Amino acid sequence: MVKAIVGANWGDEGKGKITDMCADSADIVVRFQGGANAGHTIINEYGRFALHLLPSGVFHKNIINVIGNGVAFDISALKREMTEINEAGIEFKLAVSDRAQILLHHHILMDTYEEERLGDKKFGSTKSGIAPFYSDKYAKVGIQVWELFEKERLLERLKGIYSKVNILFKYLYGKEEVDCMAVYKELLDYAEFIRPYVADTSKLLRQAVKEGKNILLEGQLGTLKDTDHGIYPYVTSSSTLAGYAAVGVGIPPYEIKDIIAITKAYSSAVGEGPFVSEIFGDEAEELRKRGGDKGEYGAKTGRPRRVGWFDAVATRYGCELQGATEVCMTCLDVLGYLDEIKICTAYELDGKEYTDFLTTDALYRAKPVLTALKGWKSDIRGIKSFDELPEEAKAYVEFVEKQIGVKISMVSNGPERHEILYR
Repeated sequence: MVKAIVGANWGDEGKGKITDMCADSADIVVRFQGGANAGHTIINEYGRFALHLLPSGVFHKNIINVIGNGVAFDISALKREMTEINEAGIEFKLAVSDRAQILLHHHILMDTYEEERLGDKKFGSTKSGIAPFYSDKYAKVGIQVWELFEKERLLERLKGIYSKVNILFKYLYGKEEVDCMAVYKELLDYAEFIRPYVADTSKLLRQAVKEGKNILLEGQLGTLKDTDHGIYPYVTSSSTLAGYAAVGVGIPPYEIKDIIAITKAYSSAVGEGPFVSEIFGDEAEELRKRGGDKGEYGAKTGRPRRVGWFDAVATRYGCELQGATEVCMTCLDVLGYLDEIKICTAYELDGKEYTDFLTTDALYRAKPVLTALKGWKSDIRGIKSFDELPEEAKAYVEFVEKQIGVKISMVSNGPERHEILYR
């Protein structure tokens, strides 16, 4: 069976924990899009980890972890992560698609320089090179993994790439040009490093489907950061939707049977863009301080996340776009300090209420229509059954479920793998 785990919101929903947990019954875990620009935080018996490129199945023995063709493949980031995991005494199986495109260092530089150039109009990039990488991919000037092993072809491709890149660096950004031969030599070293892991992963996965293997497809970020359906232009540069997973790994779309959309019990976001239910000041700082396992700060950037009340409009939209068959709500325990908990159930714009998600400009002008529920004022960590939760906590989950229109099958009441309540 093929199952996708994706974000319903802006990202940072807790997908890593849920993938790590669901991997107990998986044979293969696959990353299908994005790059090292966002982290999946996982806490288990080995410690606390923030994975940026490796699939979240690496903590399970006998699972094959796959980096699919849709991923922005930063080999230097992979080396760092593998070193960290290996130093923790963890061994894992890895396969890298021979069709994955390679994120090069100049992509990171270009990302950084462009944000500097834009100034107040910047997009809030993590400066991980994602936008320039995908620009090159779709302009057909990128380098695929298999090309690393074709030395003459690789050198010619790089010469063509840097003849253009260096013009931009010199005349648009006023920066130092890139040494093409230095990049070439670095890539030859990378080729030897990844050689043992390179495979036709699409073929591997199609065969696994035929054999009835359990496959987890792990998404990065969430619906509202999708290039086509998110808060454009404040989005990532790849599709964050489960529908893209079939493309990002190379299997038929009809094989994806279960889509678990992850959402927090409140809202959080990193980066620029509209955020209707956002809260500010001391109220926001208190939620930010209590959120997640070490507060609401980006796993990749360390930036303080913007926080707000649960946005039922955005989450319903996110679940619909993902095609969610079930929902997992994370971080319910975080809200235990509140006397009253608010939920955004509609948007008010120009005197009218809307329960449908809006375009970016309209979102900037919209105000949240809030419904207040009574808080449970207690610590729910350690509770093992949903039925044992305080009545107010159960009522909160049930209210959200009715608003989003998808069954909430799991509720997380703590950051560790075992802290999950099934419904």
